[in-house]
Amino acid sequence: MSQKSLQNYIPALTGVRALAAYLVFISHYEYAFDENFPQLVKRYLQEFHIGVTIFFVLSGFLIAFRYYNNFHLTKGWFKQYLKNRVARIYPMYFLLTIGAFVYYYFTGDKTITAGFPYPFTLLLMNITFVRGFFDSLRFTGIAQGWSLTVEECFYFSAPFIFLIAKKYNKFYIQPLLITGFGALLVLIFRNVDWYGFFGNFTFMMVYTFLGRCFEFFVGIQLALLVHKRGLQRTNKVPFTYIGFILVLLCPLAMAMLPIPKGWTAGLHHPLGIITNNYILATSIVLFFYGLLSETTILKKILSNKFVELLGKSSYIFYLIHLGYMYHYIHEGMNTLNDKVFEWYDKWGVDWHSPFEYDNLNLLYAFIVLNAISILLFKTIEEPLNHYIRKSDFLIKSRKA
Repeated sequence: MSQKSLQNYIPALTGVRALAAYLVFISHYEYAFDENFPQLVKRYLQEFHIGVTIFFVLSGFLIAFRYYNNFHLTKGWFKQYLKNRVARIYPMYFLLTIGAFVYYYFTGDKTITAGFPYPFTLLLMNITFVRGFFDSLRFTGIAQGWSLTVEECFYFSAPFIFLIAKKYNKFYIQPLLITGFGALLVLIFRNVDWYGFFGNFTFMMVYTFLGRCFEFFVGIQLALLVHKRGLQRTNKVPFTYIGFILVLLCPLAMAMLPIPKGWTAGLHHPLGIITNNYILATSIVLFFYGLLSETTILKKILSNKFVELLGKSSYIFYLIHLGYMYHYIHEGMNTLNDKVFEWYDKWGVDWHSPFEYDNLNLLYAFIVLNAISILLFKTIEEPLNHYIRKSDFLIKSRKA
């Protein structure tokens, strides 16, 4: 397989998006598993937040793969670049975030605002992504949307990262400087009571681009390697499976770490941060390199048309799998469960309800969430993406 044949679209990496989103889903709902499950197994599943790292490494690779060799840091190029990024990320995030605050208006659910006294201000902070810089506000609105602040920081930074790498050949020192700047911000603001704005080192390293920039840089490095050497290989090293096994071992390593006081996972332990941000990111690159340069069963599965569709809709799945959308699905199944037992009482039978088991309900919710994601992708996300790209937003569209 040559570099040229890859073009700009790689089906297996689209399938990886679904895998990443499902890992995050498992990490948020591991409590649904039976209490008889070994504690280490539940801790292991809890560390499946590694899906976020997969997203970050993949973003670094794809942005560099598509833009590194043809970027020109001019006003027109930058506007077109931002237009493409907005078309991809913003419409569904904006609509679902508005939905979260409408839900808050009618229900008063404090998980949306985390006790912040000015909901409209918080809404603006959410739709502009700035809430992700504040430790106390990072889980407001769409809780998992904190990662989009990290993504947006990378999108804005990427052209300048490329420029510095090309002009000054200073690639490897950049993540050190970026993370060092994050540490400086923590030293400045950690004693300032401003909703946790860069309030501590754990927050900076786990929830901000300044702490997690290496994950993007290692993805960029893979893209540069592919651009330079192509994908013709003389060795038979099974990078796909070596990388995949290492990826699955990293959450095990984090699961064996003590959870620091006030935090929720081994990820937040200093060794957990090193494992997640550096060792895991490097393992993911090995996995990606294998997917790009090898033909394996795993690659065929991830390239399957249905899995590809799941990957395309996985962004919406990620945004709705936790929060008000899941809440309504869960409440709906509870209502169905009550109805089923009403029917049983009327019929005079003592049967089990298909909705009385938490683990089965989680499976039902997973299926429904995927169906909703595909529907929203086909009817809203994809059409809006195409519309914005063809519109005169930011820069006049080039029409044939």
